[in-house]
Amino acid sequence: MENNAVAVNRRQFLAGTVAGTALLAAGAVCVPSVLHAVSDNKAAATPVTPPVDLLYKTPWRSPVGSGTAPFDLPPLPYAQDALAPYISAETLEFHYGKHHQGYIKKINSLVENTGFVGKFLDEIIKETAGNPDKAAIFNNAAQAWNHAFFWQSMTPGGGGTPSGDLAKKIESDFGNYNNFKNAFAEAAATQFGSGWAWLVLENGSLKIEKTANADTPLAHGQMPILTIDVWEHAYYIDYRNRRTDYIAAYLDHLVNWRFAANNFGNS
Repeated sequence: MENNAVAVNRRQFLAGTVAGTALLAAGAVCVPSVLHAVSDNKAAATPVTPPVDLLYKTPWRSPVGSGTAPFDLPPLPYAQDALAPYISAETLEFHYGKHHQGYIKKINSLVENTGFVGKFLDEIIKETAGNPDKAAIFNNAAQAWNHAFFWQSMTPGGGGTPSGDLAKKIESDFGNYNNFKNAFAEAAATQFGSGWAWLVLENGSLKIEKTANADTPLAHGQMPILTIDVWEHAYYIDYRNRRTDYIAAYLDHLVNWRFAANNFGNS
């Protein structure tokens, strides 16, 4: 039986989710990727936000002690078929509905009855990075976080070029947009095996990084600005082995520059 505090928190969660979805649809806010769990049936704790974090702590984790798991699968910011023809509804059905859901389910089981209950995903990632004894926790927490960030890195009708301060910073750090685009595409194409390519901010400079498997810039003190998933499950249904075609479609038609600009603006 839930007490009043949890019931109120759940109503706040639902209200926040509806409001947040409307704002995202309007392109007005940056995407959330983690949220603090509620411990002992209390209201959500004030999040700790280290300097490298861009994360908005908007609710998508259920309260601990409410009879639900600590993490829920965050909703997509668009309809499952909204990225077609560049990414099909079938790909999202498997990628989001099976793979991402699988990471959420696994991290819930791994942190149950541990000291990680009640912590943000980014906190779990940072506390387990580089620890072989915590590799399973790190991998599933990082993949849950990376995927939530990836969905927001795309938008229907996306692509093109950035504008504003981010465009100026890209020109300053890469010379021009085409240099950035080529470097990003090359990093994504040459990531051997499974992994990710990222635009990150580190020590005041924009950089292109690629990470293998579940690795993430959060584990290295970098601020993610944008990412593309180059695991085969991200593109194989639509592109088979043509990873470069998938990367080109992402950059030309899907990349969410408003999301990236919001992340940069909150650095």
